[in-house]
Amino acid sequence: LFPYSRKGAMMDNRFATALVIACVLSLISTIYMAASIGTDFWYEYHTLSPAENVSEAGRSIWEEFVSEEADEKTYTDALFRCNGTVGLWRRCITVPKNSHWYSPPETDMTTKCISFSLSDQFMEKYIEPGNHNSGTDLNRTYLWRLQFLLPFVSLGLMCFGALIGLCACACRSLYPAIATGVLHFLAGLCTLGLVGCYVAGIELLHKKLPLPDDVRGEFGWSFCLACVSAPLQFMAAALFIWAARTNRKEFTLLKAYRVA
Repeated sequence: LFPYSRKGAMMDNRFATALVIACVLSLISTIYMAASIGTDFWYEYHTLSPAENVSEAGRSIWEEFVSEEADEKTYTDALFRCNGTVGLWRRCITVPKNSHWYSPPETDMTTKCISFSLSDQFMEKYIEPGNHNSGTDLNRTYLWRLQFLLPFVSLGLMCFGALIGLCACACRSLYPAIATGVLHFLAGLCTLGLVGCYVAGIELLHKKLPLPDDVRGEFGWSFCLACVSAPLQFMAAALFIWAARTNRKEFTLLKAYRVA
C-alpha cells in the first residue's frame, strides 16, 4: 500500500496547487471587476480642443450636462465636445476651470462628473435620442439595463462561490468546490454578457448619433478590466471543477482498492 499512498499524497499536492491557483485567479478577477464597475473609463471620447468647443457653445454646455433634466442627446453631445468619458455609473467631461462667459479660452482644464441615478439606469431609450415622441428603442433599452445588472450578478455569484469554498475548507472536502466552479463559470458568462451588451449598446448609440469628424472614440481601461476578468473567471472555474471531480474519482478508486 505504501507506493499507492505515496502516489495519493502527490495527487493531493497537485489538487491543492490547482485550488490555490484558482483562488488567486478568482481574487484577481474580483478586483478587476470591482475596479471596472467603480471607474468611469468604459468609453472615452477625444476631441482636438475641448476648451474651444466649450467656448463656442457659450460655456453653458457643462451646466446642461450636469442638469438632472439632461436627456441622452444632450449629455452625449457634451461628451463628444469635451473629451468625455462614460462609466456604468457616471459620465464625465473636461471643461475649463474658469467657466465665465467673458473669460478667454483656457488650457487649465478640470473634470466634472455626474452620476446616473437609479431611474436613469432603467429609463427607456428612444429611437431618436432626445426625442420622447419617437418611440421606445427596445434593443438599446434592454442592453442598457443588462449592462447595469450583469456586473452585480457576476460579483454576487463569485462571492457566493467563495462562501461555498470556505464551507468546503471547514468540512475538509474538495467536493463542494464543484459548486464554486459552476458559480464562477456562471459569473464569467455574466461578465462576457456585460461586455457584449456594452459594445452593442455603444455601436447602436453611434448609429443614432454619429461621431463628429474631429472626435475619436475608443474603449477605455475600465472596459479592458472587465474583458480580462471574464477569462480569469473561466480559468478559475475550470480549475475548481477539475480538482474537485478528479479528487473525488481518485478517492473512490483508493477506497475500492483498500476494500479489495
